[in-house]
Amino acid sequence: MTAPTMAQGAAASVGAPARRTARRRRLPFSPWHLLLVPLSIGFALPLVWLVVSSVMTDAEVNRFPPALWPHGIDLGGYRYVLGNAMFPRWFLNSCIVAFVAVTSNLLLGALGGYAFARMRFAGSRLLLGLMLATMAVPFQLTMIPTFLVMKWLGLIDTLGALIVPSLVTPFAVFLFRQFFLSLPRELEEAAWIDGCSRLRVLVSIVAPLARPALATVAVLTFLATWNDLSWPLIAINHDTRYTLQLGLTTFQGQHHTKWSAVMAGNVITVLPVLVAFLFAQKTFIQSLTSSGLKG
Repeated sequence: MTAPTMAQGAAASVGAPARRTARRRRLPFSPWHLLLVPLSIGFALPLVWLVVSSVMTDAEVNRFPPALWPHGIDLGGYRYVLGNAMFPRWFLNSCIVAFVAVTSNLLLGALGGYAFARMRFAGSRLLLGLMLATMAVPFQLTMIPTFLVMKWLGLIDTLGALIVPSLVTPFAVFLFRQFFLSLPRELEEAAWIDGCSRLRVLVSIVAPLARPALATVAVLTFLATWNDLSWPLIAINHDTRYTLQLGLTTFQGQHHTKWSAVMAGNVITVLPVLVAFLFAQKTFIQSLTSSGLKG
């Protein structure tokens, strides 16, 4: 390569960052925002329409073409929903089922994941493979066996029928296992030298480092149990034991013309999910990008 060619290449390599810097000066934001902002607006539109419809009157909701904005804020739908005697009970049932499922998945999933990640025992790989294979089995195939087991235990038409199948999931165990494998063993070996048991190491050393994994399992388990409709529809018969999703579906069928109330009920149902994700958003994203330890 001749000297002029080398000089031109060096000038081009120096000029490229300068051009990128000049482009950034013209745009006060990342060029990716030009794509992400319209996509975000598109994803948010259904939620915005849900909230707007919940403060409309029934006449505005049923009008064709539909009103894009209410003439005034009408809270009749919320009063109708909260005044329904069963709605607070449905909300409480959903909270109980979600809380127990999240707590048990964090506890049992962490114990199982740590055992698969750090302990070697006869048949451990086979058990892990069988557990992962169950993740590929659709719920429709296990629905009848699960119902028969719950009936044998005497839990049908109780909240226990919703809680017991969700006490621990293969996904929670697998996610914890993968996260624990990314942690260096030296931290645990130092604790073992000091006389700590495996359980003490898990609680005192490993669990604090696994906060991103804990947040991810908690959010995903909460979403799965809170939004579940198919299994409660099969296992629950009495309306006093309905979860919020099942009760809201029945409520919608009974009051199909009261769309403002239906929309208000959906807003109340969505709020806990949004709050849970917003609180765990930082650690949730960190679990997808972090290896478990900060440098």
